[in-house]
Amino acid sequence: MLGVYWGCLIVGALLAVLTIVFGEVLGGALDGMLEFLSLDGVGVEPGSVLGGVTIFGGAGVLLTQYTALGTWWTAVSALAIALALSAALHFFYFKPMKAAENSTAFSLSELVGSIVEVTVPIPAQGYGEVMVSLGTGRTNQIAASWERKAIPRSSKAVVVEVKDGVLYVSPYERAGGTGS
Repeated sequence: MLGVYWGCLIVGALLAVLTIVFGEVLGGALDGMLEFLSLDGVGVEPGSVLGGVTIFGGAGVLLTQYTALGTWWTAVSALAIALALSAALHFFYFKPMKAAENSTAFSLSELVGSIVEVTVPIPAQGYGEVMVSLGTGRTNQIAASWERKAIPRSSKAVVVEVKDGVLYVSPYERAGGTGS
């Protein structure tokens, strides 16, 4: 059984080192190759499974060499340690990292109805610039007046339409009837 433990430990450690050295290329390939190990619908990452196999091997080697446990108790203990630590690895590393990978990209069409701030005055016939506040930050976009009325700098506007990469905006009026 010691050979199985060493095999799990060596293969897992080797794949971890290769992933560090070759980065995203090998990491993506490993994710694809190890996809069969993940539990569909549960959201278990292949890296968590591979980490569990490596931990199982390391725990098995250590328990075999430094305890007087029998073969089956060593295997059960190594499995329990691997399950606990790979679950911790999943919930405290892989899951937060996957959430952090979410894209900050947005589509201009998603901005329709958004309140924006005019940063460069928008003439009645021409283009200006507005600042759009997104959940992840701010971005400046080219804007034109939808009603063909000039909109001064530092005023609020609402995006009415997006066409050819240009936000067509109208002055924003609050419920009381006054703009900001």
